[in-house]
Amino acid sequence: MCTSTYKTAKQPSSGNTTGDYLPPFITDRRHLSAREIVQDIWVNSLKLPSESLVALDILDHDGPVLPSSYRIGIFAQSTIATSALAASLLYCRRNQLSSLARVSVPIKHAAIEFKSERLYTLNNQPPLSSWGAIGGLHKTADGFIRVHDVFPNHVSSMLNILRLPSDTTREQVATKIANWASVDLEDKATAHDRAAAYALRSYAQWDELPQSKEIGNKPVLLERLQELPISKTTPRRQISGTSSKTCLEGVRVLEMSRVIAAPVAGKALAAHNADVLWVTSPNLPDLPDLDRDLARGKRTIQLDIHNEVDKQRLMDLLRTCDVFIQSFRPGSLAAYGLGPEELVRLNPNIICANLSAFGPKGPWSGRRGFDSLVQTCSGMNLSEAEHANTGEFTRATPCQALDHASGYLLASGIMAALYHRDMEGGAWKVDVSLARAMQYLRSLGQYPGTTGFDCRDYKSQDDLPGEYLETRETGFGLMTAVKHSATIQGCDVGWREMPKPLGSDMTEWK
Repeated sequence: MCTSTYKTAKQPSSGNTTGDYLPPFITDRRHLSAREIVQDIWVNSLKLPSESLVALDILDHDGPVLPSSYRIGIFAQSTIATSALAASLLYCRRNQLSSLARVSVPIKHAAIEFKSERLYTLNNQPPLSSWGAIGGLHKTADGFIRVHDVFPNHVSSMLNILRLPSDTTREQVATKIANWASVDLEDKATAHDRAAAYALRSYAQWDELPQSKEIGNKPVLLERLQELPISKTTPRRQISGTSSKTCLEGVRVLEMSRVIAAPVAGKALAAHNADVLWVTSPNLPDLPDLDRDLARGKRTIQLDIHNEVDKQRLMDLLRTCDVFIQSFRPGSLAAYGLGPEELVRLNPNIICANLSAFGPKGPWSGRRGFDSLVQTCSGMNLSEAEHANTGEFTRATPCQALDHASGYLLASGIMAALYHRDMEGGAWKVDVSLARAMQYLRSLGQYPGTTGFDCRDYKSQDDLPGEYLETRETGFGLMTAVKHSATIQGCDVGWREMPKPLGSDMTEWK
């Protein structure tokens, strides 16, 4: 296979890999506390009233909470706190209160919640790994590439590219990949095929890419869709609820998502008692060990959008929902009549919430991607390894920080859109991407040297404080899992629905 003129890093180099340098297009937030991070997102991205910030009751703690050079603890605390504060704002407005209920998020609990899909047990058994046999980091002719192998369709696509049979071993895959240039295989896999693989880059190499400059400095994009053509207008559905103790009762959320980030958004809304209908397809593979944790709080239905009856059921739900969450590649649902223009015509007051790998703009906007792949291609893995100084070439963060942060940022954007819709009317769009979360985390800086690793990790329930856990009956048996880390004074926060087999619920709103 021909080699590319672009070279990926063969070994860690000094200089920009450490993260001490920020390019001009990234805002320097290395001085911000958790409270100031919430304020930054609240005012500059969500456009919410600054006086609401007085209800934020979080203690500043800037030391490492998980072993990483990145400020993951403070990132977890601030993104979860932002979502809870937005819920408190809606609660205040619904109940016509003079002030917001106070919001608290302990930093250690928040960091542990960023690992929740790894830390639950079902019938006393921990979840199995979702990783397959051929993925991970592979040596190429000019560097390295990370292959994602969680979904069988991505595995088969990669094997087709490499011209290998389905029973291929990881060693045989490695032999084939060694003949490719990293960027050539990345481009073939993500831009021209249906696989998922990205070249290992340093920060300096990522900063040279056009896509890096398209990410922007706001972690959440929020806009009113008033410019879209609407064939007719209808009165906005009035949200009502009988309980005065939950923030989002009566809010209808339709979620079409897989993996972690977008399901975290639905799970965050469900913690405040939104009616979340999680739509999965009988034709797509599921990830049961991930789904058990991410399904908490949601009802589950299965619909095949290629089937006319199921498609009509989906459209009926979209016509009467408040929020539509989707995490497919930008533009991919438009072919099924589910693009923003069609949705606004169907429901002039809908909130379209989109989670993607690289965002709606730039040459990579249509590419698929996952947390581990964004860490690889953006420079995070190299910088983490250099800070750890243990002789590793690359090192992943101790949790899926980009996934979880993106989920809470999307939930915050959705609640901000609900607030603005209540104030101004109209349909709204929210965009969050893993790359935006990466760039924001990078803007917070890294702990110097190896100091970020001077703390314990949480690898099993035996490592967790008991007060962070809850045990509930599910459709699969007894589940012990991490409780939601946010509390809102005077409000009930937590999940009412428990995981059950996919498709167990009726295709209707409560």
